[in-house]
Amino acid sequence: MSKSVLCGGLRLVAAGFCLLAITATPVLAQDAGRMDQVVRAAADKDEFSGSVLVARDGQILLDRGYGLANREWSIPNDSATRFRLGSVTKQFTAVAIMLLHERGQVDLDAPVKTYLPDAPAAWDRVTVRHLLTHTAGLADYTRLEDFDAKKTLPTTAEALMARFRDRPLAFQPGEGWAYSNSGYVVLTAIIERVSGQTYADFVAQNLFQPLNMGDSGYDSHDVILPRRASGYTPSGEGVINAAYVDMSVPQGAGGLYSTTHDLLKWEQGLFGGRLLKPQSLAILTTPYRNNYALGLEVAKDGDDTIISHSGAIDGFNTYLAYDTTNRMTVVVLGNLNGAAPLKLGGELMILARGGTVTLADERQAAAMSADALAAYSGVYQVAPGFALTLKVTDGVLTAQATGQKPVALTPETTDAFFVEAIDAQITFTRNSADGIEGLVLHQGGREMPAPRQ
Repeated sequence: MSKSVLCGGLRLVAAGFCLLAITATPVLAQDAGRMDQVVRAAADKDEFSGSVLVARDGQILLDRGYGLANREWSIPNDSATRFRLGSVTKQFTAVAIMLLHERGQVDLDAPVKTYLPDAPAAWDRVTVRHLLTHTAGLADYTRLEDFDAKKTLPTTAEALMARFRDRPLAFQPGEGWAYSNSGYVVLTAIIERVSGQTYADFVAQNLFQPLNMGDSGYDSHDVILPRRASGYTPSGEGVINAAYVDMSVPQGAGGLYSTTHDLLKWEQGLFGGRLLKPQSLAILTTPYRNNYALGLEVAKDGDDTIISHSGAIDGFNTYLAYDTTNRMTVVVLGNLNGAAPLKLGGELMILARGGTVTLADERQAAAMSADALAAYSGVYQVAPGFALTLKVTDGVLTAQATGQKPVALTPETTDAFFVEAIDAQITFTRNSADGIEGLVLHQGGREMPAPRQ
């Protein structure tokens, strides 16, 4: 489902997906104790509650629950706790389409009208591949003005499509990129129309059962589901129960639930060739635009490839990643809304690959003169309509994001600063003449470059 950066101070709205800051390091011995320390630091501050698993080549390195699956009854999270996945669901929907493609039932480059003849004329050029890669231009129903009012009501894929089918496309199909849950609702309808099964039955029979994923399925509020976590969200008065969403609303964009152990089976099965033919897996994991493939995000680190996706739905934030070269799996399933699962996922992947992670309370301030700080002053463009303005005030370098109050930047080393109030860092980049040409904002597991204007 829809995603945003949930943090204080410097606030950024997600561009729809996120690439993690992967540090190029050799794969060394993994320190499970340090992994646990990093997760526990977030859990102790009540920024994270959930279950975490890290494995290499099927060997589990870290497998723990943190916080509570149910706060009213003080029931702890553990490896058997079931969590709603949010947009991690999208890769399952994409694999379902690829299975139908292998069977000759779906052509990725065929118009949507091939399978949904009643699709509007505006969709005539929209193909299945456009839906999978967020390049169709469909209006995202989770961003419509009436979404909050209607998300509590039972619905169907067809009823959801009726809410956005007559809205104008944001761009001509294939000519732009915009993260859209609507595209995955349409894909849900295609799966059901072509297979003759409900989406829930199709993924259960064709994805979960072959991989023995007995703790995964399509979620429903009505069903008594053992070990299902309750969802929570932060508020000004502390943690509260998350708002209700009827689970017919997410469809194939975000309606599944699973456990850390089942998701390890998923990564092993998917990348081990147990579901798709090699050619299909290559199509699934090849970036189409903006480093987004088919329901998956792809990041390169030298010769290594990290394939991932995060998710967010009321009460839950999730992250699932796989390093294809080193066969590393990282799963972070959280039942407390916030940026922690995405951030922790990136940090755990770095640690699993032999890198280092510095916690906020481990950072040390360095002395730097006002003249040295002045060299960093300027305007840095993070995204269209969003910039960081840096200047020195009373000997302190501050950063002011568009429409927000300035925050102080504390120097750690040359060209590296951190924000004490929140867990965010800024590193500066230089050109060949040693002049500062830009910065990179590291926040909530994201790495956001910003050129100097």
